[in-house]
Amino acid sequence: MLDPKLLRSDLNAVAESLKIKRYDLDTEAFLTLEAQRKERQLAAERLQQERNTYAKSMGKLIGEAKAKGEDVEPLKAAGERIKADSTAADAALAKVQKALDGLLHGIPNVPHSSVPAGNDEDDNVEVRRWGEPRAFEFEVKDHVDLGDALNGLDFETATKITGSRFSQMRGGLATMHRALTQFMLNTHIQEHGYEEVYVPYIVNRESLFGTGQLPKFEEDLFKLDDEREFFLIPTAEVPITNIYRNEIVDTLPIKLVSHTPCFRSEAGSYGRDTRGMIRQHQFEKVEMVQFVHPDDSWDTLEALVGHAEAILQKLALPYRTVILCGGDLGFTAAKTYDIEVWLPSQEKYREISSCSNFTDFQARRMKARFRNAEGKPELLHTLNGSGLAVGRTLLAVMENYQQADGSIAVPEVLQPYMNGQTSIS
Repeated sequence: MLDPKLLRSDLNAVAESLKIKRYDLDTEAFLTLEAQRKERQLAAERLQQERNTYAKSMGKLIGEAKAKGEDVEPLKAAGERIKADSTAADAALAKVQKALDGLLHGIPNVPHSSVPAGNDEDDNVEVRRWGEPRAFEFEVKDHVDLGDALNGLDFETATKITGSRFSQMRGGLATMHRALTQFMLNTHIQEHGYEEVYVPYIVNRESLFGTGQLPKFEEDLFKLDDEREFFLIPTAEVPITNIYRNEIVDTLPIKLVSHTPCFRSEAGSYGRDTRGMIRQHQFEKVEMVQFVHPDDSWDTLEALVGHAEAILQKLALPYRTVILCGGDLGFTAAKTYDIEVWLPSQEKYREISSCSNFTDFQARRMKARFRNAEGKPELLHTLNGSGLAVGRTLLAVMENYQQADGSIAVPEVLQPYMNGQTSIS
């Protein structure tokens, strides 16, 4: 959530910045609600003060009236009127504050000045490439055909068990999927300095509000059908980041990594990437989350991207890194890098990691703070990035390491995690 003080002090500048995200801030609605809030807050404070003053003097006034033989009921009635007026003023303030909060909760984060303008993914800006796509001497197959031939990737059975956009793996491919997960975790823990954390796969509404999925993106979530309003996690970002909801930490940075399944309904994505594992309702990720001092967050973003890139380099998978343009930038992010891996079957780069700096946007929603040099609580900055999406990494390995006979060579860094196995056939 944006700082209301920023909106009050520099509304037009914020509105102009948000246009890069193709978001039109309703400045008139904000100004109207803000004026009403001020008016009702002053009225509520005035009546509360009047109520407090009368309450302090009421006993004395009643005592004096009784001593004079006067009727005390008018005094009591006056007290009740002041109380009722104060309660009504509080309710009126709460009503306009709720409307104002509703507006504020729907305003996206302001993009960083380095975010390029653009409408969609076609306008994202490439910053670097690593590795050269392999030249094949045989007809390339995609991961679906490769997995089917190996009896290791089965979408039909998964559809029978659950429905479309789920997958079943077995044998060598299931083993490689597990090996990739372990390899990623070990790399981030041992080489990049993250602490592993295990988190719930089900979260409450407050957690999803804290990281920004609610209220705007509820239709993209899997919700449990009971009164508790629990949701399956769309990403480990949600439970990890919410560890520090309503907390004040003494030491930064905090670097956490976790492997979890992710569940996404993605109501607006039907018809996109329906073949294979590109876009599934259930998939797994290794997620990196950092909590840092505001002065350090932009350097941290660059380092975080490097941690994700390191996985692809160790796997010798060609990739490119892009900065998302404003039109493709997420609701909560101030800046995002996407890392896209080369898929031979499509002859194009496809997203495998997204690394974002949210500045204090999530922290304000969560009330996640640290103590500054003066010992005063201050909002920290949050960042996260997938390092990597495990299923997409698996399919990238399958396609880039496929052999003429249909087997899959096992990347050297994965062999220790697969008991020395060098190929899947």
